[in-house]
Amino acid sequence: MTDDAKTGMSARSALRLEFFIIGLGLFALVLIFQPISLTLFAIGSGLVVLAGLANNLLPLAQPGVPVRSVVKVALIVAMIFCIVLLVAISAAHLYGVFFLKPPDPNTVTGRAALAALPYYLQPFVWSLAVVAAGLAAIITYMNKAVR
Repeated sequence: MTDDAKTGMSARSALRLEFFIIGLGLFALVLIFQPISLTLFAIGSGLVVLAGLANNLLPLAQPGVPVRSVVKVALIVAMIFCIVLLVAISAAHLYGVFFLKPPDPNTVTGRAALAALPYYLQPFVWSLAVVAAGLAAIITYMNKAVR
């Protein structure tokens, strides 16, 4: 292990990380409030969520903090986000099951809703689950590699 890895980030790299995180949030706000394109607005909306999660890394943007710690916390935040998103999708589904009336099979939209795949078979939901499991495996590997 090199001396640089033991001492952690330099003051310059810590400042760069801090400016990157804050700059990402400002860039996202610019994209949200620009009047030109809905596509840029959608990108900005996604970046606002990412920037909000990245703000959890600001306390680690200090000289001497190992980069490995920053990466580990970033992976943990991403994993928690994926798990919360899965719980939110499941909660929305359960809300629909218990509090909304079922689709009418006599209408076109009702037939389309009844023919759709259930939420737990959607590729997006499975992709989120795979990403969350992969992040958990990486974090576990990183913890075992330190010992």
